[in-house]
Order: sequence, then structure tokens, then C-alpha cells
Amino acid sequence: MRLSVCVLGSRWLCLALLTSSVALASAPLKNWFNDPFFQVRHRMAGCPQPLGPYGTEDEMKQQAHSRVERGTSCWRAGKCKKPNAYLYDADIANDLRRRFAASRRFADASLWITVQRRFVYVEGCVRSKRTMSGIEDFVKRTPDVELVIANTIVGTGKPNYAVMPARTPG
Repeated sequence: MRLSVCVLGSRWLCLALLTSSVALASAPLKNWFNDPFFQVRHRMAGCPQPLGPYGTEDEMKQQAHSRVERGTSCWRAGKCKKPNAYLYDADIANDLRRRFAASRRFADASLWITVQRRFVYVEGCVRSKRTMSGIEDFVKRTPDVELVIANTIVGTGKPNYAVMPARTPG
């Protein structure tokens, strides 16, 4: 669409669209909601680091209202004792750090954990499909975890998850 506007529209419109695209692409990324995000395994060099909970200010503004609704719906439905599902995240993260540190499981992988609203996302690289098996069960045994989403790839090729952009020198 941008290309057709640039071809059919004025040069000023084309320049404005391209400039806004560049500005959005270079907008600073931040973990606006302080969601737990950490690496638990780091054996595979070259594994692309997931984007995790990082996003732009515009993305944060788009998510703010729905996060409030989703966070409190757990309590309103009687599924959480705490008034907001996000209040469980720090304890879940601490327990996962402890459990991964105490275990040698998945030692030949590179894995990152994101915890949001009692959901745990496991992203990264594993050496084999066999290594993949059991990750969800291992994490699910953590108290108060509602859902585990394991999004891993075999090897260090093109990931099926969003990645942290490469840092530019300067």
C-alpha cells in the first residue's frame, strides 16, 4: 500500500509515509509493564533473543486498557485469590528461576521466559525435538501457572517468535 501511495501520490506524501515508518521502526523498546522476562538456559550460541514483553510506547498504549480488563477478569470470575492475575507473575518468575537453577533439564538449550497474567511463554532454541518435549509439563508444575506456551525452534535458524532487534552501534 505504501508503495502504491508513493507511486500515485505526491513526493511529500511519500516522504511523510517513509519517515513515519522509519520513526516507528526505530522507536525505543521498553518493558513498559515490567513483566518478568529472563533467560534460564544459554547453551546455544546464536539463538535469537526473543522480543519478550518489549514494545514501543504506542504498543503499550494500545495494550493498557485490555491488560486491566484481562488482569481483573480472573478475580471477578473467582479463579484468582489476588485481585489481578498480573500480581502472580513475580512469584511465578521467582519459582521458575529457582526450579531451572536446581535442574539440569533442558541444559543443552537457550531458553527465555516471559510471565504475563499467569501465562508463561518459553521461547528459544533446542538441539532436538526430544529436548522440546517436557518443557510445557516442567513449567506447568509451577504453582499458579494457568497456561504455558512453548515456542521453540530446533537449531538456531529462523525463529517462529518475534526477536529483539539487532543493536546498532552508536
